[in-house]
Amino acid sequence: MEDAVAPQSRPSEEKPGRGSDSEREPAAGTDGPAGTSGAADTAGTPGSADTAHGTAHGTAPTVTEETPGWLAQVPYFLVLATMSAGIVVVAAAYFKRGPALIAGALLLAAAFRYLLPSDRIGMLAVRQRWIDIGTTVTLAILLIVLAWVAPQLSS
Repeated sequence: MEDAVAPQSRPSEEKPGRGSDSEREPAAGTDGPAGTSGAADTAGTPGSADTAHGTAHGTAPTVTEETPGWLAQVPYFLVLATMSAGIVVVAAAYFKRGPALIAGALLLAAAFRYLLPSDRIGMLAVRQRWIDIGTTVTLAILLIVLAWVAPQLSS
């Protein structure tokens, strides 16, 4: 009857959850069994260079890379371009349209800050989200009021 019960492992033999040294794969860049490089063992595993760009077997590439840093700056450059256009309009002596355009750029910045996550907002994320939104909306409202009360220049 005692033969049917499996013997229990001793604590000194192995720790639970860890295989023996012969079962573990070598780390990347170290020599594995029979002098093979560990880098060859990682081919096709998630996060390796083979899966990021597809493999020779015709499989689809696994997207593990983050978006480029310049892509997070696109909302900032859109706001900056709109503000620049507003400044050019003000310089052309249109004192009602220019501030309205700049106010629109500020509202665009507030919308980007509200809708986009922090890692995709770029340099528009200066402070906490609610402070950035409150500041840009307040400035936009003040510029709209300024555009409303500014006198129309007659030519």
